[in-house]
Amino acid sequence: QVQLVESGGGLVQAGGSLRLSCAASGRIFSSYAMGWFRQAPGKEREFVAAISWSWSGTNTYYSDSVKGRFTISRDNAKNTVYLQMKSLKPEDTAVYYCAAANYCSGVGCYKEKTFGSWGQGTQVTVSS
Repeated sequence: QVQLVESGGGLVQAGGSLRLSCAASGRIFSSYAMGWFRQAPGKEREFVAAISWSWSGTNTYYSDSVKGRFTISRDNAKNTVYLQMKSLKPEDTAVYYCAAANYCSGVGCYKEKTFGSWGQGTQVTVSS
């Protein structure tokens, strides 16, 4: 399994931005599909974004609630995946988790069960 460590969370005002980072161990990071999920208090964990690869190139996936505001990217040389969050809203407040999968495609990239390795999470709080 790959080890994942998130960072970059914090407190931000509504409309602000944050960039989350997830550093991964492993020599074949570039082959992993990576995802971000979040869990708000009293709610189930939900999909936020994912990035995978295929022979046709890099694919990205977003939940409807963050599409157009969040961007997932990766730097394979640094074994790191990022989640750039802009125009943050109070409803974005949650613990954000990084996750890794050997592979994902299509609807599988939206599902928790696809991802076998998880980080400890980082808190994001958006004040109104």
